[in-house]
Amino acid sequence: MARESVRFSVLGPIRVWRAGRELALGRPQQRVLLGLLLARAGRPVGVSRIVDVLWGEDPPDSAVNAVRRHIGILRRTLEPGLPVRAPGHWLLRDPAGYRLAVDADSLDLIRFRRLRERAREAADRSPGQAVERLTEALALWKGPAGSCVSAEIRARASLDALDRERLAAVTELADAALRTGVTAPVLDELRKAAPAGPLDEPLLARLVLALAAAGQRAEALETYGAARARLAEELGLAPGRELTAAHAAVLREPAAATRPAPATRPGPGTGPGAAPARAAEARHHPAVPHPGAGYIEPRPAQLPQDLPAFSGRRDELARLSALLPDAGGPLDEAVITAIGGVAGVGKTTLAVRWAHQVADRFPDGQLYVDLRGSAPAGTALDPAEAVRGFLCALGVPRQRVPCGTAAQAALYRSLLAGRRFLVLLDDALDARQVRPLLPGAPGCLAIVTSRGPLTGLVAAQGARPLNLGRLDAREGRELLAVRLGADRVAAEPGAVDELVELYSGLPLALSRVAARLAAHPGFRLSALAAEARDTRDRPDAVASRS
Repeated sequence: MARESVRFSVLGPIRVWRAGRELALGRPQQRVLLGLLLARAGRPVGVSRIVDVLWGEDPPDSAVNAVRRHIGILRRTLEPGLPVRAPGHWLLRDPAGYRLAVDADSLDLIRFRRLRERAREAADRSPGQAVERLTEALALWKGPAGSCVSAEIRARASLDALDRERLAAVTELADAALRTGVTAPVLDELRKAAPAGPLDEPLLARLVLALAAAGQRAEALETYGAARARLAEELGLAPGRELTAAHAAVLREPAAATRPAPATRPGPGTGPGAAPARAAEARHHPAVPHPGAGYIEPRPAQLPQDLPAFSGRRDELARLSALLPDAGGPLDEAVITAIGGVAGVGKTTLAVRWAHQVADRFPDGQLYVDLRGSAPAGTALDPAEAVRGFLCALGVPRQRVPCGTAAQAALYRSLLAGRRFLVLLDDALDARQVRPLLPGAPGCLAIVTSRGPLTGLVAAQGARPLNLGRLDAREGRELLAVRLGADRVAAEPGAVDELVELYSGLPLALSRVAARLAAHPGFRLSALAAEARDTRDRPDAVASRS
């Protein structure tokens, strides 16, 4: 059966057209399910995630069967002539759940992201082309993403995160227009975006500068005054350095904002929060430095040192790398991977190794925190403290950090919106501790390690789990050979195999064995194996002291 032309829209109301005719999407839950699949832009969505979005914390016992019914109805809506039990062309069953087979020709979200990426590529050599492409991308929006469903469900389905991408694109459009010196044509987009981000200081700063550059100085000053009053009323804060710099530029020299400035500093970002954050990836599109800004934003690089004697784990590293697009392509979602396993199995070592391998794909920075989830009861790191640490690393002055974990987490997510960050959350206690620290917008990677299974992250946030097993005999021998030298290991193969078996293939225990042997070059491996056998110094005891 031939595949009919179908077009999907999620940048505004959730809509579908087949052969030019708009389709009726039926019950609200079917529309929500379609919106969730569209927001994932061709990536699979697990059944547990669908259940969470449709019913929240109180799903019925029949929820899984209901999901299957909704999938069947949607599949027949898209392809009414599809035979029973046929797989179909659009709505596909995937090992990881369900996905829509969409591309830039069939889904407005993918077209928007493609145009935005092309604008970034053109920004340095031709800001005018960047303006054209971003204008075309923003024209695809017909309202908030998934605007036909409730705010609560939009948040559960991550549809509201798409709105932050729009704000980021508007900010990038303003940067490109300021560099061309012609801002009047983009003022409508800036004015439309401002109510959606009433506390987004980077966006408001650009609106102030663009108005002044277009000769509308009075409106620029009025916009600044309204923003200052709103910040004071809602957050109890004065305008930050970026909005203040824009205001000072208008007061000092109204014509200054009309002149394109050379991009000599990484520029500020976007998102509905009062914060200095870049709107564009610094690698592709350094933003305009605003008059009086006088600072260079921090680009944190907090990853712990990679282990020089790392060995093994080739299959696991390959599975992790498969989570990212090939050839360094951009992420169209925030990727979360949860690495679990028993104490001493090497979760942190693997996470740090992979993070260093892919760090160059996240040029805006790398954040790291030890959450101390395996520490004695009551000493795990409070997520609020971790969020505040990240805000400090991102350059937010202490006096501008809002009160309350929820507000701090919202500001943190806003700072990361539209940027490429790698976030390593080590030794998590549970999903509750991790959630405030997760990026919300596409382009970021979060790596979480934990002794627990973190099933809540897998179910609600779509985390990709990797359960790390113990080393097999070959990997254990390789670990000892890397640390002790191949000749010393080859001289006593039986003792090596016995040590790997006695310590159950736990990398931490074997590393401690190797450290002891390395400190005593004349000590025979067989003697240490005999000692371990006699004293029953087993890996569980070693791990319990880690």
